[in-house]
Amino acid sequence: MGRFVCLNVCGGVIQCGSLTRGNGFMTFQTQFAGQTQFAGQTRSIGANLTKQRLNDGDPGLVVNLPLEQRHRIVIAFVGMGFEAKIAAGPGVLVVCRDSRRDLPNIIESAVRQGYRGVISFGVAGGLAANLRTGDWVVASTVLDAHVPHATDAAWSSSLVATIPGATYAPILGVDAPVAEPAMKRELHKTTGACAVDMESHVMGRLAAAHGLAFAAARVIIDPAERAIPSAALLGMRPDGGANAWAVLRDVVARPSQLMALVRVAVDAFAARAELLRVRRLLGPHFRLADS
Repeated sequence: MGRFVCLNVCGGVIQCGSLTRGNGFMTFQTQFAGQTQFAGQTRSIGANLTKQRLNDGDPGLVVNLPLEQRHRIVIAFVGMGFEAKIAAGPGVLVVCRDSRRDLPNIIESAVRQGYRGVISFGVAGGLAANLRTGDWVVASTVLDAHVPHATDAAWSSSLVATIPGATYAPILGVDAPVAEPAMKRELHKTTGACAVDMESHVMGRLAAAHGLAFAAARVIIDPAERAIPSAALLGMRPDGGANAWAVLRDVVARPSQLMALVRVAVDAFAARAELLRVRRLLGPHFRLADS
């Protein structure tokens, strides 16, 4: 599902443009290149490195932020570093997939600090044949081994109204990549899901456990008929980064997959452009405040 695309490690938690690595410290107060800039925001220049703990009281990671950016609204869960940079914004706590072991503590702390919703945001694999690269799916429900996690109806409706042409349909959450067209067709047939990702089901469980509003908005990176070459799968690290050497070794061993790898890379660039475009449309709080 395109996880090889990001060459940088996700690293942990991003709060309002601040990167907190690993267990909740090493905070960078800066705005990343490629991060969405919303109307009325100014871009910070340089980085101020501080050491802070995620759970060190209510001021936490936002103590040095402007007053208008201290409102804690939504948690965004992503799988890859480039998704994290795009998702970051005022009032958003961005949590990466490599923080799974700490997720219960992170979410519990966020709830105590006033966050009231969680969104699964990023790329997904297509299961429905009509979905192309760059098409959006807003989850009507998220399926976890056939167990549905309901999404917030008002929030999801606001997302659908904001994202032109978005499909409102179930998204399937899985723990391993779905790479073969035959498997994609089978999953669509048996579950009814239109898209598949490796994060939404995780957030669905935690949102339900903590009484948080839940939504998922995903852009298709690999359509249903696209097979993911083995080099792309071998290059996927558990933390959402990429192992470039593993990709290179597999391409050398099986050069026939090179064109397929290029095709998936082109799809990835198109999906990233859509993420940037739609993130700007959704505004600072992913439309949660509007719902």
